[in-house]
Amino acid sequence: MRQYVIAGNWKMNTVLSRAEELAQEIKQGISQSLHSGVSVVVFPPSVFIHPVAQHVQGTRIKVGAQNCSNEPYGAFTGEISTDMITSVGGEYTLIGHSERRVIYKESNEVVAAKVKHVLTTSLTPVLCIGETLQERQSGQTWTVLQQQLDAVYTQIDKTSAENIIIAYEPVWAIGTGVAATKVEAQEAHNFIRKYVGNYIDSTNTMILYGGSVTADNADQLLLQPDINGALIGGASLKAETFLSIIATANKLAG
Repeated sequence: MRQYVIAGNWKMNTVLSRAEELAQEIKQGISQSLHSGVSVVVFPPSVFIHPVAQHVQGTRIKVGAQNCSNEPYGAFTGEISTDMITSVGGEYTLIGHSERRVIYKESNEVVAAKVKHVLTTSLTPVLCIGETLQERQSGQTWTVLQQQLDAVYTQIDKTSAENIIIAYEPVWAIGTGVAATKVEAQEAHNFIRKYVGNYIDSTNTMILYGGSVTADNADQLLLQPDINGALIGGASLKAETFLSIIATANKLAG
């Protein structure tokens, strides 16, 4: 039986009314026959985690944060702690999304510190990694991915490593409308799975693909043997599209 995680990253979009409406639309649209092997997670802006979590309470839809601090509390104006996230119903957090790495200059070391901290909490970390277009064109893809993974996996114990979800998101595919081909995506996912296999049995490690995932290309991506789901950006803001991708995973999981 295939296992899938279909996740929606809403980024800095929606206002409260739309966030609640979108959560309700997804809740109503998910089939009652959702396969046990399919998990659904949405990542709304942090200020909407609580109302969204309330709307999907009692369903199989989980809620997460788009970012968190590596500090448990303190004088860190504007940051959001893991305790804050869990206290409002969050169960997951993205870490190291390329927009955090590129725009906000989060280094591999900062990302690793966040993952290490989150692993001491009840939250599930979704570690985002991926190369830029320049890095891919210059043949540095595997070096970049290994550096991003090394920063994390050399700092944690094997038991903790089993709790990490990885999202491979080639930076050149995010928001561009140009997704990695199924061959490119599978090749990267296989590299990641083999890497993780140096630390743990990576058979059950969930590795998601992100980057211009749509209802049209979801099936060919999710069919790849090392792809366990999708981290979806813009397409997750439209309930119809997001639900279509969930339906694809539901069909393939069976």
